[in-house]
Amino acid sequence: MCLAVPGKILEIRDGAQATVDMMGATRDASVRLTPDAKVGDFVLVHAGFAIEVIDAEQARETIEVLRDLEELEAEELAGAGAMPATAGAGVEA
Repeated sequence: MCLAVPGKILEIRDGAQATVDMMGATRDASVRLTPDAKVGDFVLVHAGFAIEVIDAEQARETIEVLRDLEELEAEELAGAGAMPATAGAGVEA
């Protein structure tokens, strides 16, 4: 599965490399595939490349979905930790 994460462009250097804020983490991303992107724009970043300029609402909705997925994963992992050690191990009572 491929995943592109939305981020806001904070700075563009040499017209090709941007500093992007993605959910509180800053990363460098190439903007060669999105030549119209400018500081303040939201972009989808995949594998170190800004692949699409998106609007602020789309960025907000996508970030919300990603945070929901994080919560679901945490709940699932917490539930898995509550399983008995012999569950699924082929041990018969």
